[in-house]
Amino acid sequence: MDVLRGRTLVGAQIWDDAVVEWESEHITYVGPPRPDDPKERQAGYILPGLIDLHCHGGGGESFPDATLISEVAGAAMHHRRNGTTVLSASAATMEFERMEFVLGLLAQACEADLIEGIEIEGPFLSRERSGSQNANYLLAPDIERAERLLEAAGGCAWAMAVAPELEGAEALVEYLAQRGVLPAWAHTNANSTIARYMNDLACALLESHGKTSLGHPVVDHLFNAMREMNHRAPGPTVEYLAAARLNRVTVELIADGVHLSNELVRDVVEILGPDSIALITDAMAAAGMPDGTYELGGLLVHVTNGVARLRGGNLAGGTQCLIDIVRNVVACGVSLPTAVLMATRTPARVLGRTDVGELGEGMRADILLVSPELDVERVYRRGCLVE
Repeated sequence: MDVLRGRTLVGAQIWDDAVVEWESEHITYVGPPRPDDPKERQAGYILPGLIDLHCHGGGGESFPDATLISEVAGAAMHHRRNGTTVLSASAATMEFERMEFVLGLLAQACEADLIEGIEIEGPFLSRERSGSQNANYLLAPDIERAERLLEAAGGCAWAMAVAPELEGAEALVEYLAQRGVLPAWAHTNANSTIARYMNDLACALLESHGKTSLGHPVVDHLFNAMREMNHRAPGPTVEYLAAARLNRVTVELIADGVHLSNELVRDVVEILGPDSIALITDAMAAAGMPDGTYELGGLLVHVTNGVARLRGGNLAGGTQCLIDIVRNVVACGVSLPTAVLMATRTPARVLGRTDVGELGEGMRADILLVSPELDVERVYRRGCLVE
């Protein structure tokens, strides 16, 4: 039996003094101190393990560029040691057979409990908004190719990225709904009309195919790699904000102070609240590494002062871990409980998980102990200390 006592996130509130007790892989008690509980209180906070829906690598290793399971493990363990106890690996647009190989490797990583899901980002994305995706290998939506990618992922893919304006997107979204895979709107040049129509269609298709347990579509890194908002031509972002407000989409935010302004992050959180926002890292190999040159989807990425860019200047993923994102969001003026919920409970719901994302009796013992400054001190996953 293991016990921690101190300031604890319970539900959506910080309890000033609470006890978290676990045995083996599961939490057995969360609540007020009992007579026999330890008197010692931790100085910082006891939080649920963090959940990152969108990550391309870290610790010098890249998921899309990996050739060995050990390379996938290196990236996954970097994030795990920094407090992310549930990690979804994101693929990237590459030569098609190469994508199939990588997805097979990531499926092996899921079986080995290194990661806990896969998002297939590419190749059905906009050339105009390709960002750091390799435009040479972008394709029009195609059900046969989508099936090949999903088969390669071995049933571990929970989402596939789609630019909703592309010809063939409607048929692809219906196919994904049939397969129980969420569409993730991404790298899109859609106007507001198409964005709204396609999201409404996806919600209806998920419901018609009996997939409402999956929730609703996801927006990959809102604002980034999509048509900019203009008051006469609003583009997709306002539609996604409106849909999130109505609980018809979940938006991802890369709130690292680079991809989005801190003021915008604060405002979006105040508009939507935490239940429709998932904080993500979009991290690539350079996360946790010094400045230098790295690889993402076969493209060279140059990192200067912690900012990753392609040669042409496009941002090319993040270089932080999710606890760094949470810390930055709190510095933006967002409360700690709200920031943590967007990195735990909301992404857990997106993945359809009811066993992680909160501290509660019967939940998996994924527990994060951080300092008052939100630096990671200890990480427990499945009840075991992560070394």
